[in-house]
This record gives sequence, C-alpha cells and structure tokens, in this order.
Amino acid sequence: MIKFDQVTKRYPGGHEALRNVSFEIGKGEMAFITGHSGAGKSTLLKLAAAIERPTAGTILLNNQNIGAMRRAGLPYVRRNFGLIFQDHKLLYDRNAFDNVALPLAIDGIGGREAGKRVRAALDKVGLLPRERAMPIALSGGEQQRLAIARAIVSRPAILLADEPTGNLDANYARDIMALFRSFNEVGVTVLIATHDAGSAASGNVLHLDHGVLAR
Repeated sequence: MIKFDQVTKRYPGGHEALRNVSFEIGKGEMAFITGHSGAGKSTLLKLAAAIERPTAGTILLNNQNIGAMRRAGLPYVRRNFGLIFQDHKLLYDRNAFDNVALPLAIDGIGGREAGKRVRAALDKVGLLPRERAMPIALSGGEQQRLAIARAIVSRPAILLADEPTGNLDANYARDIMALFRSFNEVGVTVLIATHDAGSAASGNVLHLDHGVLAR
C-alpha cells in the first residue's frame, strides 16, 4: 500500500532529513516509526501523505507514484488519509462537533449524513457527551481524541499519526494506542511516529537514526 524506494528529503540550506529510505507497509498493517527528536519521523509522514515531495527516490501509494504527481491530483490522494498532528491543529473558535465536521464539509457532505458520521466518530473516541464543548474546555487527552475523531470521520483507508501520545500521561497514552489498534483491527492501515519505543512493542517497527533507516 505504501512503499518508499531510496527516498531522500533535503531541505533548502542543505539539511538532509531523510537519506535513501526504503520500506513497504502492506494494506491493513500497523507500523511504528521510532527515533530520536529530529530523526526524520515527521518528515517521513509528510512525504507519505504527499504534503511534501521527496528530493530523490520514489513514493508509491497503491502503486501510484505520489511524489511525482501533479498538484491537481494531490487532494484526491489525500482523501485516503486521516492525519493526526502533534499540535492537534484544532479550530478553537468552533466546538467539538464543528471541528470533526470540517473534513466532511470540505468533501461536500452535510446535513443528516454529516451529523450521523460526526456523532459516530465522537462516540468512537468517547467524546459524544462533549460534542458542544469548545476545544479550550477539553483536557489534553480529550483534545487528542477530538483530533482523532476528525481524522476518522471521512473513513480513511490510512491513519498517519505524529507523536499522538507525546504530551499525555501514561493512562491516556494507553487509551489512545488502544484506539489506534481498534481501528487497525477493522482493516485501517496505521502508521504512527513515536519517540516512545514502549508503545511500539508490537507491530512493524521502522527505526530512524539521523534520517537513515536502521536495520
């Protein structure tokens, strides 16, 4: 489903975030990217989601070269993904329900169907009773759950998460990882970047060291 073949990412100024990275993640697989801060984990996720383009090498999604795709086609590719960022990227002037509904609105889905999907996503992450709460009124763990609800509301085939448990206590972190495993159990491909090797105890683990995939 996702294949990196000798992928290098070099930023302006010469910083090489990734160098000759090759791996493959199959459909329905759960995988973890581990490594120190600055190892290139976030860059790898951005490349996988076609948010950034590689400097060299090939990135395939379902055998389609997304690294060389025209920009007009990228929005259609990104519909395959649910993205969870480190800083949540929530809209603080909208309540929980409206935050989760945003991807559906972008896709032209509204009305009763949108309401049904939004409430199902909020229920899945345990936030249905807080659907009218503003993000500022939610705890850090609840904000992370809200970000996950927004990522899954469009029923993506792939979930990409960047340090989803980084700022949470141990109990919340276990709950969040259990959520991702539950998504994977119903066939969603899951790729998680984490500095916490313990949370990656099971599953396919890709370890980055200064931009190089360690074997």
